[in-house]
Amino acid sequence: MGNFPEIAPVLAMCALGLCAVVIVAIVCWYKAHDREMQIQRELRIREMEHQQKMRELEVEREKAKAAQVHEHAA
Repeated sequence: MGNFPEIAPVLAMCALGLCAVVIVAIVCWYKAHDREMQIQRELRIREMEHQQKMRELEVEREKAKAAQVHEHAA
């Protein structure tokens, strides 16, 4: 324990460096996570828009089919 006063500054610098690395890692993880959530939201919105468009096309198809049957009956 006689060398502790000599080692203390080195340990303090290592601890500060490690804290900085941990903080940067947390910030990077948070940004990546936030971006991933944003992309998932955008994909969900696109999927809902696609499903809506498919429903609209199905309705149009049914209308066209009904009109065609009505024309043939007349």
